[in-house]
Amino acid sequence: METTLQHSKALHLYRAKGLELFYKNGYCNTSLEELCDSLSLSKKVFIDSFMSKEDFFIGIAQSLILQNTLNLLIEPVAYKQSPFPLILDVIDLELEKAINSVADNGSMLFNFITEFNNKNHRINKYLKDILKIWEINLVSLLRKGQLDGYVNKDVDCNGVANYIISSYMGARTLMVEGNSQLLANQYIQQLRYYFYSISNKYN
Repeated sequence: METTLQHSKALHLYRAKGLELFYKNGYCNTSLEELCDSLSLSKKVFIDSFMSKEDFFIGIAQSLILQNTLNLLIEPVAYKQSPFPLILDVIDLELEKAINSVADNGSMLFNFITEFNNKNHRINKYLKDILKIWEINLVSLLRKGQLDGYVNKDVDCNGVANYIISSYMGARTLMVEGNSQLLANQYIQQLRYYFYSISNKYN
């Protein structure tokens, strides 16, 4: 084994395994001993490699949780195109993934932000920075939609972006309780009505 696991090709696998455990049980409910057992590492090797459970999770946030959120981002397009179908398609795809996942516990990012809120400001800052990336992406997309004539010029793009994010996270939370397909369909339908209400209907 190398001096530290930080330089190992297996780093991604350790993080993936750790994220699976944290996502299932929660960060606070996962002891260092349980984490080491799950990773098949001694406590000494884990500490030598990752320093602490907190630092290990931050590594997960900066890589895997960030990557998970990037799936919700939309590539900006140079030509004129309504942002609403693009947003609906991305969200619909993520909801379908959740429906088809037997281990779905809700929005990963939202769950961890809630767990760490007012408990660990260091970790929560990393998580909220990830959330900010999604918000900025949505605001940019909506503002371009205004310039292109698809979004009503009086719409507050920041407010719409925050509504999309909060409503998506709420829907993901409800889907865990059951009827996930029905709830996903209802949410997408309501989001479609909302987008119609703020669109420039003359385009």
